[in-house]
Amino acid sequence: MFLGWEKAHSQDSMSVVVDKIVAKVDHFIILKSEAELNYLQYLSSGQDLKGNVKCRVFESLIINKLLLAKADIDSITVEEDMVEANLNQRMSVFISQFGSEEKLEQYYGKTVEEFKEEFREQVRDQLVIQRMDEQITQGIDVNPREVRKFFSKIPEDSLPYFSTEVEVGQIVHKVQQGAGSRDDVIRQLREIKDKIEAGFDFAEMARLYSQDPGNKDKGGELGFWKKSDLDPDYVAAALALRPGEVSDVVESQFGFHLIKLVEVRGNEFNSSHILLRPSFSELDVVHAANYLDSIRNLIVVDSMPFERAARDFSEDIVTGSNGGIFTDQGSGSTRIPMENLDTDLFFLIDTMKVGQVSRTLPYRTYDGTDALRIIYFKSKVPPHRANLEDDYQKIYFAALDEKRFLAKEEWFLKTKDEVYIQIDDEYADCKILESNKP
Repeated sequence: MFLGWEKAHSQDSMSVVVDKIVAKVDHFIILKSEAELNYLQYLSSGQDLKGNVKCRVFESLIINKLLLAKADIDSITVEEDMVEANLNQRMSVFISQFGSEEKLEQYYGKTVEEFKEEFREQVRDQLVIQRMDEQITQGIDVNPREVRKFFSKIPEDSLPYFSTEVEVGQIVHKVQQGAGSRDDVIRQLREIKDKIEAGFDFAEMARLYSQDPGNKDKGGELGFWKKSDLDPDYVAAALALRPGEVSDVVESQFGFHLIKLVEVRGNEFNSSHILLRPSFSELDVVHAANYLDSIRNLIVVDSMPFERAARDFSEDIVTGSNGGIFTDQGSGSTRIPMENLDTDLFFLIDTMKVGQVSRTLPYRTYDGTDALRIIYFKSKVPPHRANLEDDYQKIYFAALDEKRFLAKEEWFLKTKDEVYIQIDDEYADCKILESNKP
């Protein structure tokens, strides 16, 4: 038994191996269950299955552990506030999928804080690996000549065949609440502030009233953020305070806040907040729809380019700066395989013609804000074999990935002797410690 360690349980007086260590990189270990789970996830991801996939996945795990070990040696860490912010962001997305924090906790029988603690170490490791990876590949790029050379090395019968791809854009407008609803929220926050000034604990008030699911259980504390990473109105109000002081009601793009400054540290600051969002009426939705219809008329009737309208009017942070056009997360291309579109977009695009702009549609933003949007069907590319003319962007990113991979492999071969690595005989044929270069 490798390293003399195994998990076992007794069954009819027989010892059955449940798990074992299959690799050790410095003080980091890889369990057989971890290797097999990653292998199964890779198989189900639809990625390239050529070659010995099991060895490639295992090598990737080894390299990640080596990155962690070298980070330890070089004292490279990530700030705990960065870990906390990442966890909060993930939990916000998770909660939005369930509709509310209560529904999430009821479904899994765990609190948000329990979820965060369960994933904290994993997230910290991912951020350290990301930081090390960025150091190794910093400044690496490919020029057009290298892209053509990369493409020319691919045998013609191995060129990928791309399914139908589309370019799709959106313009998003958030529903603005009426004055009555806004006034109610402002009044409620002022009443909460009165309670705080009368001696009630800010953190307890945040737990009771805040509508920010990512941090209400922590008394509204956000952790340290750079000034450039948060809403400008929020930042300005927070930094106008003294540590421990509570603001008046502050409006940002996310709603209305009471803000308590905790600490300022260089270009970063830590604060707590109580967030309330006004509700909206049917009339508010009508006003938003009329506004978006007027933008649609600018495009359809007055011939304003969609991309210009999106940059000028869209309230979606991700697509707005890109002229409203979606990009594929995997390749970075603006052309997205039809099967990768979300269900609503897929069926909508299927009913539209290229060049059309849809009617106004209901939408919910990434942070759960109610909004409306119009969709633009920019282009459609039929199924085809990969070529430089149609697929330069995809081929560029593939060439860049290969160059970065080779840089990491070179780093791995140089660094492996600095760290103790032991691999179980089960993976001996993978030749992880040997160069793949001729």
